[in-house]
Amino acid sequence: MAALGTGMKRRELIRLLVGGTLGWPLAARAQPAGRLARIGFLGAASAAGYASRVEAFRSGLRELGYVEGANIMIEYRWAEENNQRLPELAAELVRSGVDVIVCHGTPGSLAAKHATATIPIVMANVGDPVGTGVVSSLARPGGNVTGLSFFAPELGGKRIALLKDLKPQISRVAYLVNPANPSVVGPTLELMETTAKALQIELQPFPVRAPGELATAFERMAQANVEAVAISDDAVFISNAPAVAALMTERRLLSIGSNEMARSGGLVGYGVDSLAMFRRAAGFVDRILKGIKVADIPVEQATKFELVLNLKTAKALGLNVPPTLLALADEVIE
Repeated sequence: MAALGTGMKRRELIRLLVGGTLGWPLAARAQPAGRLARIGFLGAASAAGYASRVEAFRSGLRELGYVEGANIMIEYRWAEENNQRLPELAAELVRSGVDVIVCHGTPGSLAAKHATATIPIVMANVGDPVGTGVVSSLARPGGNVTGLSFFAPELGGKRIALLKDLKPQISRVAYLVNPANPSVVGPTLELMETTAKALQIELQPFPVRAPGELATAFERMAQANVEAVAISDDAVFISNAPAVAALMTERRLLSIGSNEMARSGGLVGYGVDSLAMFRRAAGFVDRILKGIKVADIPVEQATKFELVLNLKTAKALGLNVPPTLLALADEVIE
């Protein structure tokens, strides 16, 4: 009986130990005991300007069982809206020996790719990764880069069409663009110009490389008598959305840009849910840390686009938003 009791105790102990192990977060078991996975975050903007996106990414990691300081640590490098600093910051992360690099935007993704051919890279959101040479294919990215993308050229063209729907008489539109970002020029600008021409709209690019150039750009828009402005999805404008929106209101310009731009005081926002994309990027990091090869993880494309209308801004501009657009809106700010 004593022997039988000892055997039962052993089996019970094994059951408890195995059960406890299975209860651990999968992420905790993906790394050797006592070792923290090191994630490098390469930001083209500032920590303050991208706080909501970073928190979405961290939230996604927590949902997958990662705890900062327990099984992961995140090292941040911020270019402060200066794309020329990105290669240097990417090289710093490589030298620090991080296990994976998370980046956003085309300039950051290209900087990370040029800095390393071995450390896995996850793009949180990139407009046109194939067209700009970040990856060779969406289905089979190859190399060490994967992540999430959206249809930047098609998105730009749709925004021009929405401005025409908003005010059919419109004829002159400015395009606020950072020429240092390959994703918002090239094919995107070409498709926007084609769409504008078809709608009898004159589209004029206004380059801005840093926040300090915004005021001058809007002064030039006033001199050119533009009626509206389309804002490209670049870190300079996203992280300074309230300032951009204030300049548009001051100049009484109709506007369209990212959803965040409309929520910051712009008129219309049309684009992807960026917070959802950054949260989703955590899943890519999770798979990589569990040993899945980057080359075997396809790039995902956004499938949901949202229309945000700011009626408060429309009222300030004396504009009546057509009922057809109101009916299509996913969010209306009053």
